[in-house]
Amino acid sequence: MAALELDDGTIHYETTGDGQPLVFVHGGWMDGTAWQPQVEHFADEYRTITLDVRGHGNTGATDADQYSIELFTDDLEALFSHLEVERPICCGLSLGSMVVQEYLDRHPDRAAGAILGGAVRSMPPVELPTGMKPFWSPLPAVSASLSMTGSAGTFQSMLQSIQATTGQRWLSVDSAVRAEAIDTVGDIPSAEYRKIFDALYRYDPPELTGVETPTLVVHGEQEAPLVKRQGAQIAAAVANGARVELANSGHLVNQDRPRAFNATAADFLDSLSAA
Repeated sequence: MAALELDDGTIHYETTGDGQPLVFVHGGWMDGTAWQPQVEHFADEYRTITLDVRGHGNTGATDADQYSIELFTDDLEALFSHLEVERPICCGLSLGSMVVQEYLDRHPDRAAGAILGGAVRSMPPVELPTGMKPFWSPLPAVSASLSMTGSAGTFQSMLQSIQATTGQRWLSVDSAVRAEAIDTVGDIPSAEYRKIFDALYRYDPPELTGVETPTLVVHGEQEAPLVKRQGAQIAAAVANGARVELANSGHLVNQDRPRAFNATAADFLDSLSAA
């Protein structure tokens, strides 16, 4: 992997192929390898770019005391500047979808297109009264869980809570994908896990009403209903939005149904070229 040196850390990234930039931002506690099915499919036509967000993968821990979606987006912008990327197509999953939304809000017409997998606006995926989030914060419970069971155990507890609420397998319908995801989370130090969770919880999503970028939202059939609702809100808010649901898939929709996800993404990319 290549490296981008910043004042408070080093962002690791990888580029493959030539052509228009197609940039992938992974989900929380994952890393850039989660997009491998898409990189392999699209690298013949596009310049694919993956990165490991702060606290994740080869990037790992950085000097920042606190993480935020805004900081992750600052890093994405720094990477674009470093690689001289113009008119990117941005593809984000879960946490990555938040980063892409933040980028679109900052630059409503700079990206050529956006694909948001497992798209979510906030965590939890409900609107809380203004100013109440700090008082309802689950961070103390998360910190206690991390001290007792570590990153993988804390993540599994979260999965069990979501499954109990939705009645669905949620994260993934594929046991191998699910096991690999949990293993990846287990490699993240507890301190970094907490900083990532804090970034997700504290994020105040933009309205996106001024965004001109064509945007496709893709959810798995077994995605949490409240997350699906937020995805529909995103598609309705932007000037040119659409939403697709893929059967037999969960939150990690690009890995559960890689061929279907790639075909859906390819149709969307073709529509951008035609426009």
